[in-house]
Amino acid sequence: MVFNSLTFLVFFAVVLFLHNLRLPWSIKKANLLVASFLFYAAWNPPFLLLLWASTVVDWAVALKIHRQTEQGRRRAWLIVSIIFNLSFLGFFKYGNWAQENWHALMQLIGVQYTAPKWNILLPVGISFYIFHSMSYTLDIYWKRVEPIPKLFDFALFVSFFTQLVAGPILRTADLVPQFQRPRTATANQLCWGFALMIFGMFEKVVLADGVFAPAVDAVYGNGDPITGVDAWVGTASFATQIFFDFAGYSVTAIGAAMCLGFSIPNNFRAPLAAIGIAEYWRRWHISFSTWLRDYVYYPLGGSRDGEARTYLNLMITLLISGLWHGANWTFVIWGGVFGLLLCGERWMRRKTKAWNIPKGLWFQVSMMLLTFWIITCTRVLFRSPTLAEAMSIYRSMIGLHADAAPILSLYQIVLSMVCVVLTLFAHWHMRDKELEHVVARAPQWLLVSAMSGMLFLTIITQGNGDGFIYFQF
Repeated sequence: MVFNSLTFLVFFAVVLFLHNLRLPWSIKKANLLVASFLFYAAWNPPFLLLLWASTVVDWAVALKIHRQTEQGRRRAWLIVSIIFNLSFLGFFKYGNWAQENWHALMQLIGVQYTAPKWNILLPVGISFYIFHSMSYTLDIYWKRVEPIPKLFDFALFVSFFTQLVAGPILRTADLVPQFQRPRTATANQLCWGFALMIFGMFEKVVLADGVFAPAVDAVYGNGDPITGVDAWVGTASFATQIFFDFAGYSVTAIGAAMCLGFSIPNNFRAPLAAIGIAEYWRRWHISFSTWLRDYVYYPLGGSRDGEARTYLNLMITLLISGLWHGANWTFVIWGGVFGLLLCGERWMRRKTKAWNIPKGLWFQVSMMLLTFWIITCTRVLFRSPTLAEAMSIYRSMIGLHADAAPILSLYQIVLSMVCVVLTLFAHWHMRDKELEHVVARAPQWLLVSAMSGMLFLTIITQGNGDGFIYFQF
């Protein structure tokens, strides 16, 4: 069940209706839990067992960790949780890939080996809900939070349907305290929630799927050498499409939660206006980048043990980030490239600290455009299904396929690039602003017109209910 479908609209209307009935809070929470399980079961009912198993094990293990006084036993129970969750994630997400790589390795060394066909299905959202659940046991181990006494509340936290399959990746402190007392949306929250859902669906259906996806799919689904113009336009379009696709999901999830009276943290802050790679990661998929910071980078030592160790910690963290995104060497290399970029940027900042670096507007805009150009180049690895295709796109970008036949029409090129430029301008305008403050200062007639226009365009845009890109992760 995807947000951009009629099925979800009916589902959400029923959930919202039940949530606003005069019922005991325990019944309303039960309704939300059942609705969340139904939402997930709509993808593949048997995978509910994995969700339940991860939830029950981590809740029970966290209680064990909290009750233990001996550090060795606390660590042993934490290891149980980590092994249990990563085993699930490793088998379902990386099982096929590991088998393929083992087969390739055997062939490389001359061993005759025929790999059995596993055809393991990837449960939707497994990376997200396992990170939700693991963060709780890690926080209990580090004594950052108190244990959740009721399995019911923990299960609702892990499976809450608005953010279950593609985030934001929440911590227990973000959501569980909100379960402790009755919550329904105020009139202002309801208006804001519906507005965010409309805006999120506009980003997904109209911009990501309607404007950018045709050019991206034509370039990356071609298979033959393409012109440099096609390669650059298709890749810049994908760098913008993936933002609208993922931000559209996050905004819709936040809006849906707000309609029910719950608050979920923002997951994006104008990332395409970032100046530098480090700032880009602070603005893009914030819940994931902070998860990696708090549960991988800091435990490795962060920047406390000298520059060499800091660079190593950055590389390990970003390689894990790449591997988290998918079972493919393109993602691993993508993570490694970002790790090198972060290390290089950190080194340059240290070396230029005493220099008089310009602070003017044009310098900042130039650095923003340079950052976007770098991000666009890395997106080739993210979008290409194989390294061979990625290398072919890169060759086109540097002009080695100048004799290739054009793929994109002039209309597609102009539409895509105009929308890319408008997106960059909008992100720059919102770079240091919050959406709430901008809306508060805007005339009411303008807000109503904008919402009506986005809703109208979303409804009339022909779409197939395409899944969100981050569902595959």
